[in-house]
Amino acid sequence: MAKRLMCKTLGAACLGLSMVWSAPAAFALADIIETPARPTDLAPDNLLTDATRVGDRIVAVGERGHIIYSDDEGKSWVQGEVPVSVTLTAIDFGSDTHGWAVGHSGVVLHTSDAGATWSLQIDGIRAMELAIESREEQIAAMEARIEEAPEEEKEDLEWALDDLYFALENIQADMDIGPVNPLLDVWFENENRGFVVGAYGMFLRTMDGGETWKDWAPRIDNRQNFHLNGITRITGGALVVVGEAGQIHVSVDGGEAFERREAPYEGSLFGVIGTGQVNEILAFGLRGNMLFSSDLGKSWRMVPNSAGTTLNDGVVADDGRITLVGNSGAVLMSTNGAETFREHFRSDREGVMSAVPISGTDLLIVGEGGAKITDARGRNLQ
Repeated sequence: MAKRLMCKTLGAACLGLSMVWSAPAAFALADIIETPARPTDLAPDNLLTDATRVGDRIVAVGERGHIIYSDDEGKSWVQGEVPVSVTLTAIDFGSDTHGWAVGHSGVVLHTSDAGATWSLQIDGIRAMELAIESREEQIAAMEARIEEAPEEEKEDLEWALDDLYFALENIQADMDIGPVNPLLDVWFENENRGFVVGAYGMFLRTMDGGETWKDWAPRIDNRQNFHLNGITRITGGALVVVGEAGQIHVSVDGGEAFERREAPYEGSLFGVIGTGQVNEILAFGLRGNMLFSSDLGKSWRMVPNSAGTTLNDGVVADDGRITLVGNSGAVLMSTNGAETFREHFRSDREGVMSAVPISGTDLLIVGEGGAKITDARGRNLQ
């Protein structure tokens, strides 16, 4: 799971800028989708947005299409071969060899060799085509429903039909601009089945390892097309999606259907993790807000946090220790199941986007300053 400095923590401002780009900028986007990432020894020191462990390897993604991997707990890095130069925002593996990375311009990348080489599966244009096909199917179904509905129900259904037409027109207008909207997170269960989520309600599912994708946005209650920022599976098997405007969606049937949960916070949630305990959810985001549920989101409590800085990602170590990381060098740690967190701000104050537990209680963190090895509190060891 990933959290992103470029279009995650900056949120609507970054996305708003993307939408005012001119047509020539759209062509520039096409260029960086078609331009391979440039090899550089500086990739481990540049902005990295997410990292994950796959077997004994750690793989991280970042700006300019950089994907790097380490087989020695982050002491040294090798740059993977990547066919695009866009900023990448998130990475996940469905097996020890098959992984997916997503990023700006709606790109989805796939590796079958644990991150050494990557191929482009889809981009934002294809994602918009899928969304258009989906909206057209919804419109046809709604029109048929209106024809058969009792007179007293038709007005409400016609309003819903107008919303569908409006959504379709927005997507068609975006096609003229180009693939500017980013994907923001990815989760795969195995080598075949996975989901990606992103800006303006983008939500796609594949059942064949990314060979084909289906627009999954109609499966959730998100009529305003708010950004979807994070997706994960928690202990017990439930899938959880979080996003803008306090959105929390939970599925207990593997993602076939999602239920919207009422949250005590209506701001942006940038990430979600489980705690290691069955049905427990920890969601977090803007201004350090943290929400905890022990019953799949049916009830919530706010977790105390005086740090007040935006939180981007979280991870649970084998010993149950929970670590959250965020802007301004924030590293928060809990050893009591998310009841409370101890706060530490790194001296460099650079934003931290993701963390991976390594040997002992140490961490590998990635963010504005690249990849760094730290102790459990986030203090540099290397």
